[in-house]
Amino acid sequence: MSKQIVEANDTLSVHYTGKLTDGTIFDSSISREPLTFKLGEGSLIEGFETGVIGMEVGETKEVFIPFDKAYGQSHPELLGEIPMENLPQDIFPEVGMVLMVGAPDGTERQIVITGVGENSIEVDANHPLSGKDLIFEIELLSIQRD
Repeated sequence: MSKQIVEANDTLSVHYTGKLTDGTIFDSSISREPLTFKLGEGSLIEGFETGVIGMEVGETKEVFIPFDKAYGQSHPELLGEIPMENLPQDIFPEVGMVLMVGAPDGTERQIVITGVGENSIEVDANHPLSGKDLIFEIELLSIQRD
């Protein structure tokens, strides 16, 4: 029986653990269902997709993904300040709290409170992992081909 090796357009099931370079784990599928995705659809960050190419079923691999192949650079224009009077009265802001806000195009965007002052809060609308290099430990569970 020949080995199954990942190729373009395969549908894969994997378990993964994502870490920052300091070892902090930010996500893992180990206690959940495996992640299933089709290569080339762009549903995952670029570095993750290229990292699984050539893997064999049953293989575990550690993949280093630089920020530019992950969530990109942080953008200073996505940092801002919101007056307290613009917040709903039932919100008691704390650093690290995540809020959902309406964007001009009608979608909702996640922002993180990075500072709380007397009259305003400081917020960051960048992806929480932007500007960060990532490390994924990936275990390839299965390959499905069309």
